[in-house]
Amino acid sequence: MTKRILTRWAVMAPHAVAVVLLLVVSSAPAAAAAPAKNVIVLMTDGTGTTHTTLTRWYMGGGLLPQDPYIVGAVRTFGADSIITDSAPAATAFATGHKTDDKFIGVLPPRTTIPSVVPVPPSEEYKPLASVLEGAKLYGKAVGLVATSNIQHASPAAYSAHWPVRANYEEIGKQQVYLDLDVVLSGGRRYLIPEADGGARKDGQNLLDVLRRRGYTIVETAQEMKAFHGQRLWGMFAADDLAYDMDRSTLHPEQPSLAEMTSKAIELLAENPNGFFLFVEASKVDWAAHVNDPIGVISDTRAYAEAVGTAIEFAQRDGRTLVLCFADHATGGLSIGGGMTDRSYPTTQLEQLLAPLRKATLTAEGVEELLGSDRSPERVRAIVGSRYGLDDLTDANVAAIQKAGRGSLGTVIGPLLSQRSILAWTTHGHTGEDILLYAYGPNKPAGLIDNTRLATLSAESLGFDLDDVDRRLFVEAGALFAPLGATVELDCRDPASPVLVVSREHRVARIPCSQNVVLFAGRSFEMTGITVYAPNTGKVYLPRQAAEILQSAGF
Repeated sequence: MTKRILTRWAVMAPHAVAVVLLLVVSSAPAAAAAPAKNVIVLMTDGTGTTHTTLTRWYMGGGLLPQDPYIVGAVRTFGADSIITDSAPAATAFATGHKTDDKFIGVLPPRTTIPSVVPVPPSEEYKPLASVLEGAKLYGKAVGLVATSNIQHASPAAYSAHWPVRANYEEIGKQQVYLDLDVVLSGGRRYLIPEADGGARKDGQNLLDVLRRRGYTIVETAQEMKAFHGQRLWGMFAADDLAYDMDRSTLHPEQPSLAEMTSKAIELLAENPNGFFLFVEASKVDWAAHVNDPIGVISDTRAYAEAVGTAIEFAQRDGRTLVLCFADHATGGLSIGGGMTDRSYPTTQLEQLLAPLRKATLTAEGVEELLGSDRSPERVRAIVGSRYGLDDLTDANVAAIQKAGRGSLGTVIGPLLSQRSILAWTTHGHTGEDILLYAYGPNKPAGLIDNTRLATLSAESLGFDLDDVDRRLFVEAGALFAPLGATVELDCRDPASPVLVVSREHRVARIPCSQNVVLFAGRSFEMTGITVYAPNTGKVYLPRQAAEILQSAGF
């Protein structure tokens, strides 16, 4: 096959611009992906190059564990914005497809960025197979680790399919029935009903479902480390885990990101076919949103330690590809700003670090320690001793007292940044390319698109994502028509719709967001889940569903 690659170069001359077209012709097929038994993806949310530079200086200025393995950079834009949100970013590197803001593992209804190919109307909102789902389909062990709740955007993109990232109840249900081997994170409240102190309005207790399906559920670092077996769910917090810097003071029962990564690798590596693991340092992004430099340092450092754990395993194993990157940057952080316009040629390290070293908790940790008592004396004492702001003005104290829940960082983070030489441009995301680190077989190089991270992972593990998608997500009517069957959706319980498949006097029921087929008084399990697309009313499910019914005499 002849392969043509067109590259346009602009060559600047003193008085003109010349455009040169380079035509490369190759008769050789594309090189096959190098074999890898395992793939570990470690992602740090909202982390730009300055976040990493700041952390490196804070930790002494030497190399971070990932630094020797820089191989290039990643483009991050989505289908409808050049500044991505976490949901479309994660969908890109989990499935290989760009999508819209707030979408998890589904195709978009529109594309507005010129370089993104539009989606055919018939495929709008269609679920997309992820690398994790492909690895499971091919007999590998799979796991998720995160410091957010596990239903949050990034881990959700590997393990769920829904057009609204904030629907943690639906995402949590899909994750439970996907039969993941190891989950270590937070988010317990989204698995239990409101009557039991949780957040689920459908009354379902998914922790009970997990136990019936053979999982051990642990809630502390000690329990996690003591576990030996195959199916483990670690739910270490009702919602997100504490920042790493806050953990020893406020939540010593929680494991670190590196400890969770190590345990997940230990368990998943027992599968002789290999494994796929996704790890996220979730809260660098959250700290950057409120412009808290201590939170950024805390969990960028925790991420580096987790990367070191993964690379140490890969070096021993010799058959593991490790990919490390961020989904985007947040906050527009810079070392230097208006305050260094004239002094930057003589900027000293202590100007950056001295104010930061005074802090022993992140802004979130300070808020938790303060609690509801925000008397001026208490504010000055705790913010001064724990965050290093020992020169608060009366106006500063008043602002701290007025800060709503979860927003204290927006007050004290900028105050600390100003005492250092840090500047922020936004409380939102930014659109620059981010660094890519890799170790092991088939590691990439150069500037790549975030979708390439998904296809590279799949190729390295020996499968094609498009093929996995064709096997896992077939529209229900098209799947069962060859059997002479009709389908309809039973939505009498809106929270738990059921696909009803009928043929003559035979009826099968297939609950959405689960991996089971119910027929003739029996329950059959599929590799993959049934997904309802609420925007179109369509239902998608694995081809295996039809094979199960045929074998069962449907």
